[in-house]
Amino acid sequence: MTARRSRSVATTTTTTTTTTTPAGPVFRAAGLVHVYREAEVDVAALRGVDLSVPRGQRVALLGPSGSGKSTLLSLAAGLMRPSAGTVTVGDQDMGTASRRDLERLRRDVLGLMLQGSDVNVLRHESARANVAWAVRGVPGRDGSLGERVLTAGDVPDDDRPVSRLTASQQQTTALAVALAPRPRLLLADEPTSRLDREARDALLDLLVTETDREGIAVLLVTHDEDVARRMQRMVHLREGRIGEEDSGRGRRAVVGADGSVPIPERLRDGWPAGTLVTVEPDGDGGLVVRRADDGPTAEATP
Repeated sequence: MTARRSRSVATTTTTTTTTTTPAGPVFRAAGLVHVYREAEVDVAALRGVDLSVPRGQRVALLGPSGSGKSTLLSLAAGLMRPSAGTVTVGDQDMGTASRRDLERLRRDVLGLMLQGSDVNVLRHESARANVAWAVRGVPGRDGSLGERVLTAGDVPDDDRPVSRLTASQQQTTALAVALAPRPRLLLADEPTSRLDREARDALLDLLVTETDREGIAVLLVTHDEDVARRMQRMVHLREGRIGEEDSGRGRRAVVGADGSVPIPERLRDGWPAGTLVTVEPDGDGGLVVRRADDGPTAEATP
């Protein structure tokens, strides 16, 4: 039923303006559905996703290609609109957000680190210039957090353009740009996919250290379970639905809003789609799920 290299990070005193943080989660999806058209056929990328991310929590989204991970992140970023259900960032319903609402969110609430550093930075500018651009026109943001990330990540303090930096330094610059305005939610899509293990771990050290320090929530898409384990929750998507979640106590199946419970992956070969089962209380607060042909059983305790 559900080698890490240590990095020293310099401590810097920063000054920010006081803002009102909503009492609820910084991200929430409720009954989220997204359908797109491919080769004249409607394809459901998300099928009723319910997910909440509170302030300061790091959540990894895992799943095979086509499971809906990047679609969910794109909806959170306002790059697409949901077909049904709701997705809320801060106090903003992303399905009804105007262009001005999205500009405000990307200035005050969201930090974006999309897949590939090219789309996150100005490659002809230096790393420091990129951080300066990221906080331009944002009241009370001086870029000191972005500068701290660059320094801790060993990004050269000179005028060379980002295009001439190493892959690791480019990704560190992308992280610095995303964090510079001190967002409440960082959205990161495969941020370590182009890095070797050492560079991957160094970037994750920076991401975890700085988001913890600043109380920034993280919603991160990855195919790498080693990356996902650095987050506080691992949410596994399968065929557009949340199947299992691991918050440090092992993988647990997630009951859907419609009462459905996915069969764990390790049991799917023996319990294929269409298998008939009975579900009954076990008398001790759990359930017994039994194949209708009196095959093997699986027990689940809430």
